[in-house]
Amino acid sequence: MAAKPPAGDPVQDAPEVSPPQRSAAGLPGVAHSLLAAQRQMGVRRTALTLLKVNQKDGFDCPGCAWPEPDKRHTAEFCENGAKAVAEEATLRRVTPEFFAAHPVADLATRSGYWLGQQGRLTRPMLLDEGAERYEPISWERAFSLVADELRALASPDEAVFYTSGRTSNEAAFLYQLFAREFGTNNLPDCSNMCHESSGSALTETLGVGKGSVLLDDLYRADLIIVAGQNPGTNHPRMLSALEKAKANGARVITVNPLPEAGLERFKNPQTARGLALGGTPLADLFLQVRLGGDQALFRALNRMVLEADGAVDEEFVRAHTHGFEEFAATARAADWDETLRATGLARADIERAFEMVLASRRTIVCWAMGLTQHKHSVPTIREVVNFLLLRGNVGRPGAGVCPVRGHSNVQGDRTMGIFERPAPEFLDALEAEFGFAPPREHGLDVVRAIRALRDGRAKVFFAMGGNFVSATPDTEVTEAAMRRARLTVHVSTKLNRSHVVTGARALILPTLGRTERDTQASGDQFVTVEDSMGMVHASRGRLEPASARLLSEPAIVCRLARRVLGERSRTPWEAFERDYGLVRDRIARVIPGFEDFNARVSAPGGFVLPHGPRDERRFPTATGKANFTAAPVEYPEVPEGRLLLQTLRSHDQYNTTIYGLDDRYRGIRNGRRVVLVHPDDARERGLADGAYADLVSEWRDGSERRAPGFRVVHYPTARGCAAAYYPETNVLVPLDATADTSNTPASKSVVIRLEQTAPV
Repeated sequence: MAAKPPAGDPVQDAPEVSPPQRSAAGLPGVAHSLLAAQRQMGVRRTALTLLKVNQKDGFDCPGCAWPEPDKRHTAEFCENGAKAVAEEATLRRVTPEFFAAHPVADLATRSGYWLGQQGRLTRPMLLDEGAERYEPISWERAFSLVADELRALASPDEAVFYTSGRTSNEAAFLYQLFAREFGTNNLPDCSNMCHESSGSALTETLGVGKGSVLLDDLYRADLIIVAGQNPGTNHPRMLSALEKAKANGARVITVNPLPEAGLERFKNPQTARGLALGGTPLADLFLQVRLGGDQALFRALNRMVLEADGAVDEEFVRAHTHGFEEFAATARAADWDETLRATGLARADIERAFEMVLASRRTIVCWAMGLTQHKHSVPTIREVVNFLLLRGNVGRPGAGVCPVRGHSNVQGDRTMGIFERPAPEFLDALEAEFGFAPPREHGLDVVRAIRALRDGRAKVFFAMGGNFVSATPDTEVTEAAMRRARLTVHVSTKLNRSHVVTGARALILPTLGRTERDTQASGDQFVTVEDSMGMVHASRGRLEPASARLLSEPAIVCRLARRVLGERSRTPWEAFERDYGLVRDRIARVIPGFEDFNARVSAPGGFVLPHGPRDERRFPTATGKANFTAAPVEYPEVPEGRLLLQTLRSHDQYNTTIYGLDDRYRGIRNGRRVVLVHPDDARERGLADGAYADLVSEWRDGSERRAPGFRVVHYPTARGCAAAYYPETNVLVPLDATADTSNTPASKSVVIRLEQTAPV
């Protein structure tokens, strides 16, 4: 019997607020996990499914990309992982009768939370031109419709092929292969909106755009700096790794504008200490930095290292780095007044952090979107690399760079070639293996794709997973751009906002989830994923599919490619659909590090990809060495009376998927339209705790964007800074407000003013 979804869209204009919590997980985390799972799946299905999450013979969690240890707990999942699994393995179903009862105009008025709670999509649906409702369509007709639209384009570059980070390695490889055989490098992906700044900075400085540490390195570190990241909500299993590192003697510095419960104290639900003895304090030092002040902080630390006798690892610098003198001259000129102004920190706190740096031989810096989504994000991450290079903390066990990725295979998608600016060597390998000439011109990233749709230069938008409309900046501009398309297509498991903001015609193509058995002509299949630390492992779903009419992502790509490319393609698409092992054989011949792919991934736990800087202190950069860089210190300048806003997730949320209306650790219940403001900043603006205000962003061209009706919450943020949830505040992020070099939306440094208003 199918579980019933919520009957109506709940009112979200009266959130309840209590003081933020000072610890994460514990028994409440267990209770919330089980309650969310049982509501969606029922008791028996919950037990059968959750016990297979992240197990060596099970399926990879569809949530975050945090790696699994070799020795795994019986319950190797976190609260948000349980919610992600429950949302996918739910018994709720979205049928043609649902669409008949709900015109698109009605669905467009519903919240993202309500749409997601309706359940799993069960068959392909078409919104025809001028129609009011989606109607069922056969797979054959759906593929024909897409093929007709693609073949009618004046150029392949009028099509955009977007990818979410949850797509498997096999599906991603096939998807990019199809797009390039079709003739375009327009392959934007969610990396463009999150860790593109990391990849840009790390490729330039170390030669590899990925992290250089493994899970064991965290356990061996002396010092772990967690900057611009909230593991308690976004990567909860990381807290277990930090707890183990602390037990081994590590110290932890957290750098964040907001105090985060998980980094204060972790009550590990897997241990007696976590459940009954109060848990483990994690952070030894909390640096409450102003938004965008991280580059200035690391620059100050670098100056202090340079000035301390014997602090620089001169042997490493001499043998393995380039550009030291120019960097050192710039770092020595760092100004304390500017540092304190940019960071909002006291000098004594920075000096205390420096003492911990000097005491550490093995240091790791972890970061996430708090560092990557600013105009100066790439120089900031370069400065982090400078900091690690100075003391030889790259290529040393227990040390290195650790960008913490979001979605479970976002890193693997990029490894498989989902990139609008592919390396010539990768295209050469594709050409040699598949016998066609891939396009060499760079394609469109996310921001440029929105501009192309807005300006009529792109006419077909195809999304492999994700919720593009809700994930992207400048909501009104993005939605208007999508509506200009001739056709929008979304390969999805569940309803989301992107299904109701459509081109002239729209298709929803329902697909299998990670939890489900994937049976093709050659038998049951498995797929593979790459975690945030470069480990590749298998994922095998066990549940019966939510509908007999679902196709897997590889099958969708293969059938579409056969229909679009026809006999001009020498790629064995039909064979690839029958047997994913054949896809892995080709990956092994195209992508370095995947040699003997099928045999290696069959081993329990999979295998680790090679990483030159980590494994051999070999740096495949233009200079052949790790590159120090020198850049002026930048930080957001905020006009008098304004605040700097960061968009963020609630605890009941993963990316754009809303699991519920609470943010338990921050003390928010039953609502999402809240803005967290320091009490002194709020009082200066005459805003009492509980007042309501419109958030109005101001951009350099004089334009303004408005998000109405937010409850003001007095909160211990850094002075001059504010925080509110996305996607509700994506409307405030200008499309042209992006990071230099990476073009990532600057969603963590939006200049806003607060205009008091009555409750909505």
